[in-house]
Amino acid sequence: MIQPLAILCSALMLSFNGCAPKQAPATAAEQNAPATEETTQVPAMKPLALGAEQLDRYLKHLEGKRVGMVVNQTSMVGNAHLVDTLISRGVEVTTIFAPEHGFRGEADAGAHIKDAKDTKTGLPIISLYGSNKKPSKAQMQNLDVLVFDIQDVGTRFYTYISTMHYAMEACAENGKSMLVLDRPNPNGHYVDGPVLEMEHKSFVGMHPIPIVHGLTVGELADMINGEKWLEGERSCDLTVIKMENYDHTMAYELPVRPSPNLPNPQSIALYPSICFFEGTNVSVGRGTPTPFQVIGSPFYQKKDFSFTPVSTPGATDPPHKGVKCYGMDLTDVSHAQPFTLKYLLEMYNNSSNKDKFFNNFFEKLAGTSELRKQVIAGRTETEIRASWEPELSDYKVLRKNYLLYPDFE
Repeated sequence: MIQPLAILCSALMLSFNGCAPKQAPATAAEQNAPATEETTQVPAMKPLALGAEQLDRYLKHLEGKRVGMVVNQTSMVGNAHLVDTLISRGVEVTTIFAPEHGFRGEADAGAHIKDAKDTKTGLPIISLYGSNKKPSKAQMQNLDVLVFDIQDVGTRFYTYISTMHYAMEACAENGKSMLVLDRPNPNGHYVDGPVLEMEHKSFVGMHPIPIVHGLTVGELADMINGEKWLEGERSCDLTVIKMENYDHTMAYELPVRPSPNLPNPQSIALYPSICFFEGTNVSVGRGTPTPFQVIGSPFYQKKDFSFTPVSTPGATDPPHKGVKCYGMDLTDVSHAQPFTLKYLLEMYNNSSNKDKFFNNFFEKLAGTSELRKQVIAGRTETEIRASWEPELSDYKVLRKNYLLYPDFE
């Protein structure tokens, strides 16, 4: 059963690089003064304001409207959930739509999510995962505007952006408007990886973008609209509520985990590089205290590090459950090179079961048929990267057209 809306506590943890202001030339008296410890005053940075926090900018779009909401546990405004906040302001919220992992964000990856009712507000909660990925015409009849406010992690295969795509499509098909409340991309400081070949389009990759796309959800929504990627090349009546004082160089630590197995900044930083293993016989640490921070397999031939997956909340039946896996502990690795193939190449090259290393899900995650072939052929990371560079360069040019914030380059 879905529990009532939680009032969650959150804290934004931001780090910035400051520049010391220019100093006026020293006076003669200052030059002759005794030496003291030099201090540098750094100008105060303006605080980040999320899209959802700027109520004065978007309540006007909701007044007198029936409002549906695509939200989950990350949809917070300070210490309150966005649904609670809007209802307290007199907004007529009619429906909650929940993405993968559910409204509370507790379900396993890929688990079936049932429709339910929120016991606090009485609102219906409709799952947008499984067989009903796009709101139906009947489900859209009871609303005028759809609000999307979910924290993303900036990778093509993280399914919240696919849910956003289908929500936009439903709005376009049914003559409804859509409001995207923008949030930071914790992997938004770079762009990397192969661009999706559309023959491999799936719910874990719907757009011809690289694995690390370098966009906020608001910027990506504009790109989806602008590039006519919705079914039938439709256009959604879209409004993006931008953040204030955000840029793509900003470090941002998520105040609420976006899904059960991405519990901290380390897992989120590693996610682009090791989600590939969901398409192999290698565990990514589901069912351990450090998911997406360790990798291992019973078939890895080096025995320096091991773990045994067990049933845990959010990973009730993890790969290799109860079986000792040997592999690599990545909990303390740095991220000077954020996205890398070195873990994939290492695990394959030292597997005793190469014939069963890959499964059919791998191409959907990679977005290309070439990567598996290149790994099997013994190509180096440098050689593999060169093969996708032309498409990646073209994407970088396209991306510039849709940026809403200062970029990292």
